[in-house]
Amino acid sequence: MSAGENTPRVSGPGAAAPSRRRRWLRRLVIIVVVLALLSLLATWLLQPKQLVPLILDRAGKALGLEITASGDAEVRLRGEPQLVLRDLVAREPDAKTPILRAGRVLLALPWSSLRNRGKDVVIERIELDAPVLDVPALQAWLAKRPPGEETKIPVLTDGLRIANGRIDNDGWRIENIAVDLPSLHPAQAANARIRGRYADAPTSIVFDLAVALTRPANDAGVAVVGPLTLQRGDWRLPATITLSGPLHLGDDDVAVNPARFGASARYESGDTRLPFLLGLHGPLRFDEGTWVLAPVGVALRGDEPMPGFDARGALALGRRLVIELDGALPQWPASWPALPAPVAGSASPLPFALRYIGQPDLSEVAGLRLRRDDTAFDSRFRLYDVLGWIDRQGGSPLPPLDGRLRSPQLEISGAILEGVDIVLDDPDISPDDPVP
Repeated sequence: MSAGENTPRVSGPGAAAPSRRRRWLRRLVIIVVVLALLSLLATWLLQPKQLVPLILDRAGKALGLEITASGDAEVRLRGEPQLVLRDLVAREPDAKTPILRAGRVLLALPWSSLRNRGKDVVIERIELDAPVLDVPALQAWLAKRPPGEETKIPVLTDGLRIANGRIDNDGWRIENIAVDLPSLHPAQAANARIRGRYADAPTSIVFDLAVALTRPANDAGVAVVGPLTLQRGDWRLPATITLSGPLHLGDDDVAVNPARFGASARYESGDTRLPFLLGLHGPLRFDEGTWVLAPVGVALRGDEPMPGFDARGALALGRRLVIELDGALPQWPASWPALPAPVAGSASPLPFALRYIGQPDLSEVAGLRLRRDDTAFDSRFRLYDVLGWIDRQGGSPLPPLDGRLRSPQLEISGAILEGVDIVLDDPDISPDDPVP
């Protein structure tokens, strides 16, 4: 019998056990190594310096933007995931001007939003500190976005806060913006408070407004209430305003139709105080950076020397202010310079046509046409010059107007004049100034 033949062979369950243990041991070692590598990879990825660029790169590619955050970042995964970015900049590739800059951005969202990959947009809270939005850069980016993109209204369970924000546009800006939105849900009423200062030197408007929506969706009711103060040079116009109506959001425009606007205001300059009430009614539309109310009904009521009137026409406010109103003064204000007879003795209303196309601060030349019976007065003037003349209550007996008065007959200082044609010349209004 050979040596090989003398070697006993072992078989059965007892012989297979050591082999199985070795295989499981190898598998266990592999699993431990893989878990260790995954742990190391996860630890590396979850470092803000590694994770944040990945998140911003993915978000930027989805939006067609370059998004960076050069400041210290924070990532929290315990409880609700939270991301804090500092010194954030978002711009179109190769663009000189960023669309958005922010000193600090906080985004907190539940795990469910991450698991469904944004199918249901639920966000816990958004905070923006010192954001700066550039309107021309935003408009250029929006013009390149694919048409018909669906805009989802997110759910904000703990709301939105903006502090010390700014909106820049060509020639004007809105600064010191503060927004407080406690919560937002597509099917629920929403309330917000918006504060800030509109600046277009030498004009500024400080506002503190409460905004309410029956729901953040098309054709929902919107209401805006609160104080604002318009100031220019040495005069100011504090007012409390209200705006309400059904809100409609289009692809490129915003409309409130019909819009109901009211203002309780007071013109202040030196010792002069002129309170008045203003009401507007008509379709309001915002498109291409311009607010348009047309056709609009206008009602103005005020104490002397502020006139009261009703009118209809069109109003537009953007880079330029457009006023086209046709109405009637029920009577000539008693504190204005007395009209000569027989115009003064007539009980007829005074139809008027007011035209202005110029800077939004009303600093340019306006046109006014007045009629009473057979007497007509066509004039051009600058509003602030006329208000200054009213405030002085002295000096020249004639207001600073450039115009022409025509009447078949007038009585002046006891003398009856027929075929009257009087021209008023204001040296501060150039013949080259356009007639609205």
